[in-house]
Amino acid sequence: MSKTVEFYFDLGSPATYLAYTQLPKICAQTDAQLIYIPILLGGVFKATGNASPATVPAKGRYMFQDLDRYAKRYGVPLKFNPHFPINTLMLMRAVTGIQMRDPERFCAFIECLFKALWVDGRSLNEPATVAAVLIENGFDPQAILALTADEEVKATLKDNTEKAVQRGVFGAPSMFVGNQLYFGQDRLEFVLEALS
Repeated sequence: MSKTVEFYFDLGSPATYLAYTQLPKICAQTDAQLIYIPILLGGVFKATGNASPATVPAKGRYMFQDLDRYAKRYGVPLKFNPHFPINTLMLMRAVTGIQMRDPERFCAFIECLFKALWVDGRSLNEPATVAAVLIENGFDPQAILALTADEEVKATLKDNTEKAVQRGVFGAPSMFVGNQLYFGQDRLEFVLEALS
């Protein structure tokens, strides 16, 4: 299988959640491999001078209506998180740590966190809520917390983020097919075309 989609993602982006719900189907349909690359969206914004569309009130209101339209089109649940924006530093370190140290549980791990954020609207800014979500999904909060403090894990997330910026990433979701960058969940049809 030589075709790949590199998926640069941060859990705190609702558009990234929508892309996450569709990319496995696209890859299955085109016999392509999906490569998940966790990044820290805050770090990308800082490095590129970009900001969340939600920081512009009119654009933010429109964006959430538009994301809702796409969720209906895709047939997936989406609830705007009342605790948005989410500080995802610890979450993305945890995601990176699971990917490095327990890869067979990676998909279940990101699934439970995406669901908590963008289906159940839970506050993953609160350590107690994060711990509850992890326990409900069969993960040990103490083991996950230890991963977030692991220096190699921290360095990998930082490196992923820096390399993403070097490749031209300025937000999430960002997908690469070969050297072509596709930004935004509303560009998935171009990802599909590139793989077909």
